[in-house]
Amino acid sequence: MMKLGKLITLPKIVDPRGNLTVAEQYKNVPFNIKRVYWTYDIPSGSYRGGHAHKHCREMLVAISGSFSVILNNGKDEETYLLNHPDQGLIVDRGIWRTLEDFSSGAVCLVLAEDEFSEDDYIRDYQEYIKYLECSK
Repeated sequence: MMKLGKLITLPKIVDPRGNLTVAEQYKNVPFNIKRVYWTYDIPSGSYRGGHAHKHCREMLVAISGSFSVILNNGKDEETYLLNHPDQGLIVDRGIWRTLEDFSSGAVCLVLAEDEFSEDDYIRDYQEYIKYLECSK
């Protein structure tokens, strides 16, 4: 099975005053970053995501706490636990993603290749499956 996501270890500069991690486009993020957003204060038992993008690639980082990212390509499914602020998960275009099991205080930072466009989203799983079939 081909991996559905790619974990990237980001540079970590260790300092007694506190650590620093850097993410740079085309250096350790394999695309141009046009949008940055983060989710936080996720209620217990809730999930985020539940969609795929037609074009936009993203890198997800657990800046604080932890959460699981379930990636699905219509056939295979893979779960990633994000719990290190110096590790990012690359989610390619055309991959369905759901984020769940957020710890208390979890913050998910997302570096996105594109600006927001509702037309880029597939928010219904059955529509996603049809999209995949038409893309072959």
